[in-house]
Amino acid sequence: MKILIVEDEKKVASFIMKGLQEEGFHVDAAYDGEEGLNMAVKATYDLILLDLSLPKKNGLTVIEDLRKKNVFTPILCMSANDTVEDIVTGLNIGSDGYLTKPFSFIELLARSRALIRRGSRNRGSELSVADMRLDRVSHRLWRGQQEITITPQEYRLIEYFMSNPNRVLTRSMIAENAWDSTFDPYSNIIDVYINYLRKKIDHGFDDKLIRTVRGAGYALKE
Repeated sequence: MKILIVEDEKKVASFIMKGLQEEGFHVDAAYDGEEGLNMAVKATYDLILLDLSLPKKNGLTVIEDLRKKNVFTPILCMSANDTVEDIVTGLNIGSDGYLTKPFSFIELLARSRALIRRGSRNRGSELSVADMRLDRVSHRLWRGQQEITITPQEYRLIEYFMSNPNRVLTRSMIAENAWDSTFDPYSNIIDVYINYLRKKIDHGFDDKLIRTVRGAGYALKE
């Protein structure tokens, strides 16, 4: 497995790199946003560990540029900012997880492995549930003939739902599969994104697909 670290603090980057190498990962490092972007575009990585406060090009811009270039490598953001607004902003533009500094290496390793596992799933096919269709290659979603614009985090969430139709998904299951295994399953961010999706895929349609299963979680019903 190959990981790219984009971190301007060289001591931090060295610490992370050493730990990951001891765990058997191949690790490259970049020390500013422009270098990190170029490396992520030119080479294939299983995961990008991205600091948000970078010289030359900040982390959020790096994420936006990568997604525009159709680079969908999982990205774990690292930052001292941990407000809900910061997390939602990162998720909306394409990050896959968020780790607040300072963090333990054990937590970093757990989140990294979870994102790599999720990113390794086959995305080269199309999913269909009821009259909804999801293209896993282009990340485009349709309900009937109407194309629905979704953010990267909404894509991860609806892809998980559509991979498990008619199944009750608990918050813990959603957190592990649509975020990562160490994401707080009781965070209100999950409910926020469920509501985002409902407004997009159910509003204006007679058949409501996303159902709340009281005391259990959510389900995508055909």
